[in-house]
Formats: sequence, structure tokens, C-alpha cells
Amino acid sequence: MLPNRRPLNPEHQLSHLPMSGIIRRRIRWLFAMLGLLVVFQTVLLSVVENLTLFEAAWLTLTTLVTVGYGDLAPHTIIGRLSTVIFMYIMAITLLTLIVSDFIEYRFYRRERILTGRWVYDMKDHIVIINTPRQGGEQYFSRIASQVRAVPGYETIPIQILTQEFPNGMPPELKDVGLTHYHGSGSDAAALKAVHAADARHIILLAADECDPTSDSLSFDVAHRLSEAKLAGRLTVEVVRDEDRPRFKALGVRTIIRPVRTYPEIMVRAVISPGSEKVLEDLFNYQQDHPHRYDIVLDDLTWADIVSALVRDGVGTALAYIDKDGEVICHPEPNEEVEGKGLIVLVKSSNTASTEVVESALERYRQFLKKWRAMQAHAGFDTVEEDNTSAK
Repeated sequence: MLPNRRPLNPEHQLSHLPMSGIIRRRIRWLFAMLGLLVVFQTVLLSVVENLTLFEAAWLTLTTLVTVGYGDLAPHTIIGRLSTVIFMYIMAITLLTLIVSDFIEYRFYRRERILTGRWVYDMKDHIVIINTPRQGGEQYFSRIASQVRAVPGYETIPIQILTQEFPNGMPPELKDVGLTHYHGSGSDAAALKAVHAADARHIILLAADECDPTSDSLSFDVAHRLSEAKLAGRLTVEVVRDEDRPRFKALGVRTIIRPVRTYPEIMVRAVISPGSEKVLEDLFNYQQDHPHRYDIVLDDLTWADIVSALVRDGVGTALAYIDKDGEVICHPEPNEEVEGKGLIVLVKSSNTASTEVVESALERYRQFLKKWRAMQAHAGFDTVEEDNTSAK
């Protein structure tokens, strides 16, 4: 039978508690003991050495920090014995233990932060669950820069819940203020550690953007968040379109396809829910798509062009190509456009030809001529009436 042995350190008796809590509690206890010794020694010196409380406190504290200015010193036997016992032996020992525990706590905290096991006190932040299989560093770096460019989000904290980065976050991610916690979104304790309940937005990335079965893993995490009444803050990547109704039934706010090359789409989906639908449509031919028309533009404003195409049901003008071949997005509405092409968002099932677009613009030119003529005629009639009234 093995003999009973005392634990090597007091912490071993409290292995069920977090080490940081043990160290902080021990430091508080040591400070309390040190404070009691300082008060006791101060009162004792003021009595036996016939000193004021200020002088006694000054002598006690200079002894504690081993400064020893020499302006005051105990002269009685009791004063000297108490200084040796309570200050030199006990108080200075306690102070040394406090400094030692503080250094230990700092090393412990640094190690926990490095390995992603430090629980930050965060609120109103962004939580990102999972990490892209390839290019995660670049993806997170671009997400952070795009988020921080949004007004009101310049200083928002961003934390990643992931099982990656076991040796610490890459320096480029640390530099932009990202932190991480080592864990899985399917772990309730990990979700609690990243304070998901206090987050402003929660982003759930697909575990594998190329594998439809990763939707099952995402659904498990989304279901946990839905049970915690957090689905309304959740933006989730879904690989297979057929799985979208399952996530909608959970109350997930935004559902988006994985787009690793353009994290800006994810940021738009988080900041402006609904805009991801428009952006996704730009990348496929299922409903709408941007179409280029090579036509000459020289006598209409951008507002005229947009109105002409919408009135004829052609589509929505997005940009034009100037004479140097540069694509001009969202130009000034009343600025006359000179270029050699248009980018128009059209229906994929009914894409108008270049001739149809030219006809629509020509009809709008004729409309403008008639309208201007009517305005000019109306102005002439008004002048005539004014002249008649004057006579």
C-alpha cells in the first residue's frame, strides 16, 4: 500500500480550479497578511517608540522595502525585536512571495494566451468560429481590415474560436488586434469562453468549403447557438444550397456560400445583411448577372442611362467603361458620360442584346428632346402672358 504523501505544491490540492484563479487568490491572501503586519507594526512602534502614526508608518514602510534612510530607527528592545520578527522575517518574506506569484501569474497568462486558452473579458465583439483550411492568415487579416474600415467598427474586438494555431497566433494577426481561443464551436464550454452570448456578431465558417458534409458540423454549432437565442446574430457559411432551409428554420440571420477569395463578401453579409444575396448573384448565371455592352456613350448623363435601361426593362446599370478602358463604378448622376461600354445587371434568362440597349438609349434621347421642347414652349408661353399683363 502506497504511503500517503503530501502534495508537492498547494495548487495540487485545488486542481479542479483554474490556475489563474488559484494564483490571484493566493496573492490577495498574501496582501491581506502583509497589510495586517504593516498596521500592527505601525501601531506598535507608535506606542513603544513614542512616534506619531505618520513617523511609525514611515519607519515601517522604509524597513519593508529595505531602503533604510536612517532618519528614524527603533531604540527600545520591543521595537527592535518586533522589527526583526515582523518586518525582516515575516513581512519581507511575504513581499517576496507576492512578487514571485505575480511573475508566475504573468508567465502563466502569457503561456495561456499563446496556446489560445486565456479567457478574455470581451463584450460587443465579433466571434469567428473555425479557420479556412488554406490561407487562413490572409483571410482573417483581410476580414479584420475590412471590418475596421466600417464606421462604428474601427476598434471592435475580434476573437477566433479555432483548433488551429496551437503554437500561437501569427504575428500579422496579432498586429491587427485579433485573439484566439483553442476550441470547437460544438463545445458549449468553448462558446462560453469566447463570450458568444455577449458578441455583436457571430461568424460560422464552413469546416471545409469544398465538402458538403461540413454543413452537418455547421448545423450542430448553429443549433447550439439557436438554443441559446443567438441565431439572430449568426452569419453561417453553407456549402450546399439544399441545406439552407435547415439553417433558416433555426432562425439564422444570414446564410452565405463559402467565398474564400473575397472575405469582403462575408464582411458585407455581417454588416449589411441581405447584401450578400446581391453579391452572390453577381457570381452566377442562375438569376441575374453583370453583362458588358460595347456601345458608344457621349451625350447622356449617368442618371439618364440608368433611367433609360430601367424604363425599358433591360436591367440596372452598374458601371461604364471610359475611353481609356477604365471601369467607372457609381459615377456622379448628373455628370455626362463619355465612354465605350456599359456594365449592366441583367436577367440571366432574358439578357438583352446590344441593339436593344442602343434602342432603349435612343428612345430616351427622343424623350428628352420632347420634354425639353415642352419646357421651352411652356417658358415661351409664360413670357407672352407676362408681356400681355404688363400692357
